[in-house]
Amino acid sequence: MSFGGPQWPQEPQQGGQQGYGQQPRQGGQQDGQQGYGPQPGQGWGQPHGYGPQPGQGPAPDPFPGAQSGGTTPDWGALADASASRNRRKRWLVIGGGALAALVVGAIVATAVVASGKKNDEAKNGGAPTGSASATAEPTPEPTFSSVAPPPPPNPKDYISDPKKDKAPLSAEGLFPGKKLTMNKRPYRKGATASTTDCTAATQGGLGAVLKKNGCQRVLRATYVRDGVAITVGVAVFPSESAALKAKNQATGGIAPLAGAGVRDFCRATVCLRRSNSVGRYAYFTQSGFADGRKVTKADKPIFQASDDLGTFAFNQIYARGRAQASAAAGAPGE
Repeated sequence: MSFGGPQWPQEPQQGGQQGYGQQPRQGGQQDGQQGYGPQPGQGWGQPHGYGPQPGQGPAPDPFPGAQSGGTTPDWGALADASASRNRRKRWLVIGGGALAALVVGAIVATAVVASGKKNDEAKNGGAPTGSASATAEPTPEPTFSSVAPPPPPNPKDYISDPKKDKAPLSAEGLFPGKKLTMNKRPYRKGATASTTDCTAATQGGLGAVLKKNGCQRVLRATYVRDGVAITVGVAVFPSESAALKAKNQATGGIAPLAGAGVRDFCRATVCLRRSNSVGRYAYFTQSGFADGRKVTKADKPIFQASDDLGTFAFNQIYARGRAQASAAAGAPGE
């Protein structure tokens, strides 16, 4: 019988900002206002004559006051007119010079700003644009190794090979605590034992089978529940094949282990014996009534207890392999 055993920002647009080289209007001048100098279609006043023009009446006297006293001109008025013309010329010259200076200054400022901008772009790599340059280096794609990582260690390898199965082994380590619960059914632990004399821990012909297949040690523990007593024994072999042979050849059974509040049972009566193996371990159970009654096929508690303890033994052996495999996976160089 067998037991049951895991996904370039756009540069911000500067709204309303004046461009490079554009100068503000001077002196509050409005659009359409005339600048310095004569306007189109105009001269510097109408030409002056010394007599009436054709089709006109008497011409206005160009030198007021000069005709009243005879032929002597009014030198004061002439001097005033000449001074006025000179002042006007000076203002024209000054105004034109200022305007020229402004134009030259604007050109120079534009050149300086443009030069500074080029220098900054040369230093910082230019302003970011909304799309990647056609000559830009492409972003490298991630690469993955074509070599698959080694698989994690298999726990069964560690309970099958004595060269790997090096963890300490004892009855208290294999059957820890004072009780166990399987499928919500609690069992109290009684006595435990460990021996290298494999035949001494057996009944009937099981001792000879264990010895023939190279048994190295037998570890036992007894559990009780509701008048049912079960002894579970685990035999250690040098190989997986040896343990498998011992399971297949099994006859007789593991010897019941009394003590620690459990009296002798399965002596001179009918009890339920089972055997199985995993890795280099074979495990056995012997279940019966604590009061010595014979076991029948109708006694469900006996079969249930045998299943629970057999599953527990399998779990404990496999947990041993899992712990050693986990330790090996985390060790340097593994």
